Order: sequence, then C-alpha cells, then structure tokens
Amino acid sequence: MSTQSPAAEYRPAGYRAPEYRIEDLAHHSGATVRTIRAYQDRGLLPRPERRGRSNVYGDAHLARLRQIADLLDRGYTLASIKELLEAWDTGRGLGGVLGLVAEVDGPWTDEEADRISRAELDARFGGEPDEDAIQDAMELGVLVPIPDRAEEFLVPSPQELSVAAELYAAGVPLSAITGHLRELRGQVEHIASRFLEFTTEHVFARYLEHRPPTDADAAAAATMVRRLRPLAQQTVDAELARAMRLFANRHLQHHLTADTLPLREEEPPRVNLPPETIRAVEKLVGQENVAAFFAAAAEREVQARTLDALATSRANQT
Repeated sequence: MSTQSPAAEYRPAGYRAPEYRIEDLAHHSGATVRTIRAYQDRGLLPRPERRGRSNVYGDAHLARLRQIADLLDRGYTLASIKELLEAWDTGRGLGGVLGLVAEVDGPWTDEEADRISRAELDARFGGEPDEDAIQDAMELGVLVPIPDRAEEFLVPSPQELSVAAELYAAGVPLSAITGHLRELRGQVEHIASRFLEFTTEHVFARYLEHRPPTDADAAAAATMVRRLRPLAQQTVDAELARAMRLFANRHLQHHLTADTLPLREEEPPRVNLPPETIRAVEKLVGQENVAAFFAAAAEREVQARTLDALATSRANQT
C-alpha cells in the first residue's frame, strides 16, 4: 500500500506536485500546526524539505497525516501508530492490518440506525414531553442529537427504543427503564470483555504475536473475526433463553403459591388466586399439599407452552 495520494498515481507531462507551507498543510489535513510539529518530533511525520528560510511539505505529508487521523479515530495510540507506520516504511505493508481493523470496526449487528422526530418520540411515550428522560436517553446513546436538527434524533438501535416503548406501555416508568439499561449495559460489557479475552487467548494470540502482524497473519485474523462475529450473540441468546425460562418458572411458582403461605414484608406483591379456586384445590389434595399442587401446575403449564411453541415452530418450518 502506497502513501501516495490517488492523484500521484498518474502524473501527466508537466505535472508539478503540490507544495504546502505548514499552515496550508494544517488547513488541508484538519490538524493544527502544533499537532504537525508534535508528530514530527515523535517521528510520526517526515521532516519537511528546507528551502532557504521556508519548510516545504508535499502530498506524502498530507497522506501521512490523514492515515494518522484515521488510526486515531479507530482507537490506536500514537505509540502503536508509530510502530505501524515504521513497519509500512520498511516495506512490510499495512494492507492486512488495515483490513483487520476494518473487519473489527465493522457492524456487529444487522440492525440499521433510524431517525425519529421529537413529536414521534413524545407520542410513543405517553404524549407528554419528558426532558429528563430525553437527557437520560442521550447520555446512554439510545438517542443521538443531529446537528442543526433540534427536533430530530438518530436512533442507533431501533429495537432498543421499541423495547423501551413496550415496557413503558406496560406500566414501567421511564426512570426505571433507563436505570435498568444502565445496569444491563455494565453486565453486557463485562460479558463482551470476557468473550474477547477468551477468544484472544485461545484463537487470536497466534495471529498477533508479531507487532505489527504480517499481512498473512492479519488477513487470517480478519477471516476468523468474520467466522466468530456471530458466536457471542448466539451464546448470549441461548443462555438468556435458558435463564429466563428457569427464573420465570420460579417466579411464577412463587407468586401462584403465595396465598397459601404467610407474606413477609420484604417479599414482592403476589398473584391473588380466587378463594373458590384455593378451596377446590384444598378439597382435592388437602391443605398441606396446596403449595406443592400449584407449583406442579405451574411447571406443567410452562412445559406445555414450551412444547406447543416447539411444535408450532416445526410446523412453520415445514
């Protein structure tokens, strides 16, 4: 991969390469004069050509500044960028590394961002403006302000916003929804971090043992990222389904058997069964077995619904 600009690949007769003073280079690159000088001092940017009392920069300097800015945007430190650029300058290339960076930076979901107006947002959440809720949503990144569009927001995850709207419609306060999301986000970030540590130790370490990795190793690692990308979500989906079934069943049993046991102050509100239902069960199995009966009935109902869902899913597939 060359550091030349695309225009430098074809130069007609009489072509004269652009030359920049440091102020012009700063204007074209978006970097400040102070930053350009700091990059030179760190060895990230070649020294300019000296002509009399003036320093002259060229297209190569502009291309290098844009490469540094791109890598900084991707989260690289200046120290790691220097290593990458030195590898490039010694002929080892960066094609594979940048391909790996692009693969990791690519989308980790098929979901596409959407936009929503302030009026639509208010309508989905009760019809009354709630500035505190809007602020919470922006801090969490659920809503992203659009410059020069005060009454419109970008929605990175429409599914996440839809979940919030459904919970609100079911009676959950907005403050409880945002609080739950904050807690959930911390737990999910921990899961993501552990998954990356696990796969790096057992899969990617062999591709990244050289700094920077060779083009072949970087390309192989990028291929592996594409293969493993869906595994984290598939694993979490499967484990969440298992845990929800387990704990939802326990909660249901707990609430359905509530009226047969004393209620402690720290326990949550429970489902109230009709008195005639409880009396009928007592007559059938005896008072001492009522709790066990309702627990078994709840378990059987959950299993029946699971079997129905599986049968329906199979029928839809065929």
